Amino acid sequence: MQETALRIVSEQNHISVAQAKAIVKLLDDGCTVPFISRYRKEATGGLDEVIVEQVRLAQIKFNELEKRKNTILETIKSNNQLTAELEQKILNCWDSALLEDIYLPYKPKRKTRASVARENGLEPLAYWLQKELPFDIILEAKKYISDKVKHTDDALQGARDIIAERINENEKARATIRTQFEKYAVIYSKVARGKDTVESKFKDYFSSNESLAKCPSHRLLAMFRGEEEGVLKLSIEPDNEKSIQRLEYLFQRSNHASSKQILLAITDCYKRLLAPSIETEFRALAKARADEDAIKVFARNLNQLLLSSPLGNKRVLAIDPGFRSGCKVVCLNEEGKLLADDIIYPHEPQKQIQKAEEAIIHLAKKYNIEAIAIGDGTAGRETETFIKNIVFENVPNIYMVNENGASIYSASDIAREEFPDKDITVRGAVSIGRRLADPLAELVKIDAKSIGVGQYQHDVDQNKLKQSLDTVVESSVNHVGVNLNTASKSLLTYVSGLGPQLAQNIITFRNEHGAFATRNQLKKVPRLGEKAFEQCAGFLRIPQAKNILDNTAVHPESYYIVEQMAADMQCSIAELVKDENVRKNIVPEKYINDKTGKHTIIDILKELEKPGRDPREPLQNFSFSDAKSPEDLRPGMILPGIVTNITQFGCFVDIGVKQDGMVHVSQMADRFIKDPNDIVKLRQVVQVKVIEVDMGRKRIGLSLKI
Repeated sequence: MQETALRIVSEQNHISVAQAKAIVKLLDDGCTVPFISRYRKEATGGLDEVIVEQVRLAQIKFNELEKRKNTILETIKSNNQLTAELEQKILNCWDSALLEDIYLPYKPKRKTRASVARENGLEPLAYWLQKELPFDIILEAKKYISDKVKHTDDALQGARDIIAERINENEKARATIRTQFEKYAVIYSKVARGKDTVESKFKDYFSSNESLAKCPSHRLLAMFRGEEEGVLKLSIEPDNEKSIQRLEYLFQRSNHASSKQILLAITDCYKRLLAPSIETEFRALAKARADEDAIKVFARNLNQLLLSSPLGNKRVLAIDPGFRSGCKVVCLNEEGKLLADDIIYPHEPQKQIQKAEEAIIHLAKKYNIEAIAIGDGTAGRETETFIKNIVFENVPNIYMVNENGASIYSASDIAREEFPDKDITVRGAVSIGRRLADPLAELVKIDAKSIGVGQYQHDVDQNKLKQSLDTVVESSVNHVGVNLNTASKSLLTYVSGLGPQLAQNIITFRNEHGAFATRNQLKKVPRLGEKAFEQCAGFLRIPQAKNILDNTAVHPESYYIVEQMAADMQCSIAELVKDENVRKNIVPEKYINDKTGKHTIIDILKELEKPGRDPREPLQNFSFSDAKSPEDLRPGMILPGIVTNITQFGCFVDIGVKQDGMVHVSQMADRFIKDPNDIVKLRQVVQVKVIEVDMGRKRIGLSLKI
């Protein structure tokens, strides 16, 4: 990346040029964002993962800009129009919009009104008019009458077309109108013809206008969706009269007859060329901004969901509830392995309650079940009530589990590969049970868009959405760490430096040679070279390893430091980890050298305090109220709930009535709330008050202001 680009990146992210340069070099060397932010803090000055990722994205953006510059230069050069001055102007441009403005006059064009006028020999007349001389324009225009130009009006019209195109291609003109759009553009929305009589979710936008700069992204996306569905008509424009006046200041100098022709050309240029062009640009910018905001919301929610509290290694009985089709029951061991499956019919129409109870009691006893996971979909609350009424010998904890996406997993290739001889109902129940034990390990198997924690996810740029969500998954997986001996291919795929092929190679090696005893054994995995080992080793854990460091976030490249610490303290590494008093005597500065700085030493000591500990919060049990349907609700009721989704305008809360209620941002606190994430987090347990139940529109209004 060029020095100018590095300077721009550093300014945008409030870091030094040296830090930006170090990150770019590490990325070029094949390092991943999680690895850089965790194990190369000396090089970056301790920058976090967010900044490192921003630099990575900026690097991609500037690389694409460089490619675009090269394409433009080649095109202009092939037309013999490239001068040394123009070349430098293009090379020194770092704004994509400005770059296209520079290129516009040289861009190959289709047939236009101006090109036809030039073919008809009217370009000299256009130049003459732009001089705004105090002469007879009709007399001058007569000189250009020909077989193709019948009248002086035709000649003047053609000349104005040429002038209009010149103004449209003028950098200052485009910059001026772009500024008008930036500061004063309004987005107008009106109902499409024939759609005003239809009851529509877009009714709020049937006749509305709002400053484009201040319009929230969720409203922008709603309007764009309404336009896409043919319900709305949208336009974006500033004050047109003032915009035309700005162009007049630039291009009109006198008050002669020729000057009036310039005014006509300016107005035509603005209405026919400039305004539509800049409007298209700002539509794209507005959509990109709205997409970015929506993707950020989705990414933040997904990150919180992936880092939800796990139950841990427990024996789980999981139930995928159903009425007529029955409840699918599976039993899983501590590692999520399927031990047994069955189906019970405790509800209408079969209502085989006693038989169902006996089956659950038998399975719970036979497999030493410690927890019961119940999907929160259809028949979920009824099944919870049924389970809670059973008298167990050893009472297991009962959990309601959000099952969004479980059906997607059960029909996926991953599920078929894991359970080739089981139908989708069994696979869905397994997913519910595993999701309770370890949400992260299970959710990585599902397309993130199917998990249901975003807004307008189907309307945003799908490539950018996928890239963002993949980054979130990778970050979450590497933040928690992965058990090398139990991780699925799906989970291993997101470990720093791996990917699908190396993940499969690890699984194959593990199946053929048994569990990994040390991290160093990874080097024997086919195609897993030194670079991949460097990138992945610190994020992989071996709980039963002989070397306790193999179950920590201490990277193998730093083992020698811990060994030296233990030697200096005259104890073993295990004793160093176990005894806090011994660690207190360690002087961090003593271990700083040309390879390892203070950041790494501090991280090592922190890791020795909690080796192998899961960074996620422990799981808390939770129970809904007795209300089981919207009909049971009344305004004023205070109910427990779980936050299921967070948007820019509020959050959604599951209160156990088969339909989430919505807490508008205005109902979150007795003060102005800019970001709902300042108040709630995904999967957070909250107390809410019912303020409205609209059965017609199927809406439940809730408040956190109790």
